[in-house]
Amino acid sequence: MRFGLFGSAAARRGSGEFDSSEGFRDFIEYNVEAEALGFHGTFVVEHHFTGFGQVSATLNLLTWLGARTRTLRLGTAVMVLPWHNPVLLAEQAATLDLLSGGRLDFGIGSGYRYNEFAGFDVGMDEAREKFEESIGVILKAWTLEERFSHHGKYWTFNDIIVEPPPFRKPHPVVWMGAGGDRSIRDVARRGFNLLLGQYASPAEVAHNIATFRETVEAAGQAWDPMRVGVTRAFFVSESKQEREEALERRLANRLRQLKLAMTPDGIMLGGPDRATGDPVEINLNSAIYGTPDEIARKLRDLQQAGAGYLLMNGGGSGGGERGRRSLRRFAREVMPAFMKETKAQAAD
Repeated sequence: MRFGLFGSAAARRGSGEFDSSEGFRDFIEYNVEAEALGFHGTFVVEHHFTGFGQVSATLNLLTWLGARTRTLRLGTAVMVLPWHNPVLLAEQAATLDLLSGGRLDFGIGSGYRYNEFAGFDVGMDEAREKFEESIGVILKAWTLEERFSHHGKYWTFNDIIVEPPPFRKPHPVVWMGAGGDRSIRDVARRGFNLLLGQYASPAEVAHNIATFRETVEAAGQAWDPMRVGVTRAFFVSESKQEREEALERRLANRLRQLKLAMTPDGIMLGGPDRATGDPVEINLNSAIYGTPDEIARKLRDLQQAGAGYLLMNGGGSGGGERGRRSLRRFAREVMPAFMKETKAQAAD
């Protein structure tokens, strides 16, 4: 197995003695240490208008992180295409890919939070169409060596060539978030990599990976488990009480975020992390919290489900030194056994 990170920084509005950049700086140092501990990559969210400081300028933050690291892959999870000018986004993403030596993992999606669409005055009913038009323009911008024009429903560009070119050819690795069978097969047919949400049960993860693999192999492509990023919340706890407190923080945070996706008529739009059922049970079944041995057992279940690339979200730790301590224990007491197996399999 290979391990990466998933998550967000917090940059709350500063006032008086409070420093808005503190959360960003802590996030950067956390990721710098994660690279030294053997983590493969990091995926950072894009969200707007939350009131509690989630990352909004994802590529900016990743560019700063790219300058502080050497091997850590730099992922977006996800850039919501309906909100962005696709040519400007293609230029910015290519710049990051070029400067980082091809480390960009370009995760994309069509969005799901109602408050964000309302804030940008973009209709949710046009999100899918805008997504399709945008990704077409972005891929063309990255791969064409000559000028082109585009006259679509939402975007018009005349006689343009996008500069700089990305480092990776023909273009950066593209990832898409999906949860249902239809959307997962769509990701595979496009030739993209798959991001799975952090609230699905291990049984659902197994089903989703099997669906993706079946579609990939049906297209005549060799199967690579690293094409699926399985997001999981983790926390190495010192005691049962600390574990319970972390689970409570995670549940409260999820409910707070899901409210941002609720429409005025009370419909909850949960996006790729929407999971039906009792929120408490969903929280317990999906979080990888506990002692190193307990965490290892849950990772074995995911390994048997076909997971190869685990994206670990340490948000439940509460950040700060507690989060760093959890990260270090995970890297020291959990990761080595799984990574040795990966190296042995590669040698075979």
